[in-house]
Amino acid sequence: MEKKNNFSRAEQSRAEQSRAEQSRAEHTNISGRQSGIELLRIIMMLTIIAHHYVVNSGLLEEISYNMLSMRSISLLIFGWGGKYAINCFVLITGYFMCSQKITIKKFLKLLFEIEFYNIVIYFTFVITGYNKFSVVEMVNAVLPVNLIGREFLSSYLVFFLFIPYLNLLIKGMEERQHIRLIGLCILVYTVFPSFLMADVKVGYVGWFMIVYIIAAYVRLYPKKRFDNNKVWGLAVIICLILSWVSVVACTWLSSRFGKTAYYYFIADSNKILALLSAVATFMYFKNLRIGYKKWINNIAATTVGVLLIHANSDTMRRWLWQDVLGNVEVYNSEWIAIHAVLSVLGVYIICVLIDLARIRLIEKPVMRFLDKRL
Repeated sequence: MEKKNNFSRAEQSRAEQSRAEQSRAEHTNISGRQSGIELLRIIMMLTIIAHHYVVNSGLLEEISYNMLSMRSISLLIFGWGGKYAINCFVLITGYFMCSQKITIKKFLKLLFEIEFYNIVIYFTFVITGYNKFSVVEMVNAVLPVNLIGREFLSSYLVFFLFIPYLNLLIKGMEERQHIRLIGLCILVYTVFPSFLMADVKVGYVGWFMIVYIIAAYVRLYPKKRFDNNKVWGLAVIICLILSWVSVVACTWLSSRFGKTAYYYFIADSNKILALLSAVATFMYFKNLRIGYKKWINNIAATTVGVLLIHANSDTMRRWLWQDVLGNVEVYNSEWIAIHAVLSVLGVYIICVLIDLARIRLIEKPVMRFLDKRL
């Protein structure tokens, strides 16, 4: 009898899941690709560029000399959200991919984009004489997973291959098991490192799997509270304020104890405020009904390309933030705020234009060719 009841509950859970997926599919067919989430991609990429403006330019060293100045605090808050944005991107992936199939075409599209920019940018720097040719660096440029565990896209490419197996795991669980798994993962990999300073190691690939499972729960088990944007909007505001307050508090503690832990609660993707802020933000934009906006969707399609261009390598970071924009040189300038905002917008716009050209001239013809062969 007990086995029969368990079987009945499992079947009921599957039926509810099927109805939820059907409802989502109907909504997608009616409204098209959700521009609310596409807008989130754009905002998060701007957040990542702002993060790189601060952490990849040498500004952190300048900040360390006078941590508590208004200029330093403002720059630290300006560049706070890199890991938070990464969590948002993985939540988007989990939300859509948990009910889809990974195809060879999808994987090859991502792989070709990574390879294209890695190779083109490396040889551009070599040909122009900015960087000397090195066999090791060339191999690193060609191999898309050489920085797995340290770079987002290298890790994301590997994580992408795990998605079919994650979907099998998710579909094999009941809702109660799913939520318990999420709770256990957050306890071990977020709560312990954030509040107990536990030395719990989790690489990008493993953490992406946890975030994927969280997003899959939202997709497969819709609740009324998931769609309450008044609540999620307030949650976003609270999480952002807490994150910025944590930056100020940790900066003050750093100045007192001689350490540089400005971003302690957001420095890693698994830290508590990086995760909570991302979940709240994702839930808000998931419910944002702004209709189908073609221009938003077209710009959002360049997200990976923008990241691949401006954060391609240490050479690119040095050339962009130090040689071209000279972030450190303008640190003491009264124009630093304007410089920061215009630099981020300028980098984003230029990278978007480059990637739109790549999509039209290279990616679309290649994908059409693959469609005929696969």
